[in-house]
Amino acid sequence: PFRCYLGYDSHEDVTFEVAKYSMEKYSSVPIQVIPLKRKELRKQGVYKRAQDPKQSTEFTYCRFFVPFLNNYKGWALFADDDFLWLGDIAELLDQVDDKYAMMCVQHDYAPTESVKLAGRPQSSYPRKNWSSMVLYNCGHPANANLTLDMINAGTGSFLHRFSWITDDALIGSIDYEWNFLVDWYKPYAEKRMPKAVHYTEGGPWFPDYRHTDYAEVWFEHMREYEATLKVPRQLCPYERFSEKGTKFLEGYTNSDEPWTWADEE
Repeated sequence: PFRCYLGYDSHEDVTFEVAKYSMEKYSSVPIQVIPLKRKELRKQGVYKRAQDPKQSTEFTYCRFFVPFLNNYKGWALFADDDFLWLGDIAELLDQVDDKYAMMCVQHDYAPTESVKLAGRPQSSYPRKNWSSMVLYNCGHPANANLTLDMINAGTGSFLHRFSWITDDALIGSIDYEWNFLVDWYKPYAEKRMPKAVHYTEGGPWFPDYRHTDYAEVWFEHMREYEATLKVPRQLCPYERFSEKGTKFLEGYTNSDEPWTWADEE
């Protein structure tokens, strides 16, 4: 099976689960979805970085371990957890070209907000969001430079701009329908849907973003995912975080228990 590594953040487990569910639902080829959990990578002695104040998710740096985790062989996908996959991953894999070290959607994205997702800092930098969905050619010689030492010591800007690749011609381009930034790109006309919706500013699991573009289709997939569970789930911390006093989803055992960052400390 083709390996798809997805970011995982313990504050929004449901986000990962719905991304995984949707990716598997529409894939016509065998895939293996692997969560990138910082805690586990630390235990394995792979992840050695300290918490970065600019880091908005637990997996901010985990994404760069993909070539290493894939033994620097073959192709593999990385994507953030806050995606809803509506296209067949096989169509994305058809675009793979071995002349590239990696392929991604090359957004021209400059967020206007300085804060995102549950009050986390938002940084603006060149190639912003390029690293949020990447097809890595793990065995390409250019990626041999992406060593554990480099990932554990490199700055965020160095890594997120793929600065270990010194020749820009080695970064292939994919259409933005595969990393459709909600609130940045205008929704498609008529019934056309993105192949992969990316709720980068905040997804509908956050009470304050419940009515963002493509929220309804996310909730449809959330309900389908919940129907597969033997035991009903509880709401994640981010589903119980609101700065506007928005009501939380009802019908869960912890629907009336708000969460804030103080609970983390």
